[in-house]
Amino acid sequence: MKNSENFHEHQNRFSVVSKKIKTIVLAVVIATSSVLSASTEPVKEAVKTIITEEVSNLLKNPNFEVTKELIADVRLAINKNNEMVVLSVDSESEQVVNYIKSRLNYNKLSEKVAEKTYVVPVIIKPEDN
Repeated sequence: MKNSENFHEHQNRFSVVSKKIKTIVLAVVIATSSVLSASTEPVKEAVKTIITEEVSNLLKNPNFEVTKELIADVRLAINKNNEMVVLSVDSESEQVVNYIKSRLNYNKLSEKVAEKTYVVPVIIKPEDN
């Protein structure tokens, strides 16, 4: 009986040590990934700002009456010519979908950005009177 108790006590200690090691390893992985992602954040933010500003400028003054806030998620790619190519527009309004596609498709960005796919949230608000 004594051997059985010693075995379970040893097993419990091993389990506690094992959990502590796993926690430390997890903390190191999280810290490392945070540092790696932080080192690229300024570049990512600059690209987001460029694309967001271009989209915002191109979507000013819609050619239809906006009576309520209209929301859309625009998935676009940047091609080798630094042009936006609209891949999809997720919106409840077909008019908004067509408007966004017609205004953004194949418009060249003012600054060079990576040839990638981006998702840009768009909100079109009614003008304040």
